[in-house]
Amino acid sequence: MFRLQVFLLFLSSSPLLHAATPQSQPFAAVGSYSGALSDSKRYEGSSNIVNLRYHMGPVLSSPINIYIVWYGNWTATQQLLIKDFILSISASSPRVAPSPSVAEWWSTVSLYTDQTGANISRSVVIAGEYSDREYSLSASLTRLSIQQVIANAVRSKPFAVDHKKGIYLVLTSTDVVVQDFCRAVCGFHYFTFPSMVGYTLPYAWIGNSGKQCPEICAYPFAVPEYMTGGGPGKLKPPNGDVGIDGMISVIGHELAELSSNPLVNAWYAGEDPTAPTEIADLCEGLYGTGGGGGYIGQVIKDGGGRTYNMNGRRGRKFLVQWVWNPLIKACSGPNSLD
Repeated sequence: MFRLQVFLLFLSSSPLLHAATPQSQPFAAVGSYSGALSDSKRYEGSSNIVNLRYHMGPVLSSPINIYIVWYGNWTATQQLLIKDFILSISASSPRVAPSPSVAEWWSTVSLYTDQTGANISRSVVIAGEYSDREYSLSASLTRLSIQQVIANAVRSKPFAVDHKKGIYLVLTSTDVVVQDFCRAVCGFHYFTFPSMVGYTLPYAWIGNSGKQCPEICAYPFAVPEYMTGGGPGKLKPPNGDVGIDGMISVIGHELAELSSNPLVNAWYAGEDPTAPTEIADLCEGLYGTGGGGGYIGQVIKDGGGRTYNMNGRRGRKFLVQWVWNPLIKACSGPNSLD
């Protein structure tokens, strides 16, 4: 999960923020990074010290149903771009999405298993959508009120109550202010409280930072002022939308962690379940071979100068951070040159 402590560790390489939501202190942005990176040049972020362990909880091993809440003002173009990314996870045919692909990126996520040996599913579908264009809980949300947004969607019947296969994704538009957004988080995941929603459901929230803090949550498509005086400048987003292109990497981050740690009792590093370091936290700011120390790694540029590291369906291109590979004990992605 993007959290402030991870941001401080990787400040030179990426200003993305992610929050782990603890059980004992609901919605506090806490957490720490306990691993140390090796000097190995073979694998970016490789380490024999990172103690990523399985804590016996469930992973999403059944085909994954994603339920999207579009909160606020969204254009059809923005929605289609995000949905194309999500649907690219299952687009395993090279004819649909050539290598390096989103599906190949997700294949690393699918290496994680539950106690029965069942892998995280490679089948991901959008099972439902709900548009809250009226800002039913205002244009200013707290972490707790995000659960109320989900409750409204479930109670109004566009969404099923999907305990075993469902992920509920709350996406807020550029004009929605969310507690700790830009200051401490770009997105987070947790599970709903029965007292709020009536059920325990894994969910994530991600905000569109395009107007509020693109230099923080849409990096490297926008850069902080302190970086403009030297070093590499901002990169050109693959789909021409700084906010949405930056948001997609955060969505990928959250989906990877929701699938491998949906109830915050499965895969994470550290001894404190209220502050887990998860499979995407370990690779924050890494997008290609050689990444680290202020460098995102070797990525691809098309003829128009747009930067990406994986292909999706319908000719889409995306720049999405790598995730921790449990087999090689390192960050990896489909565009790796190793």
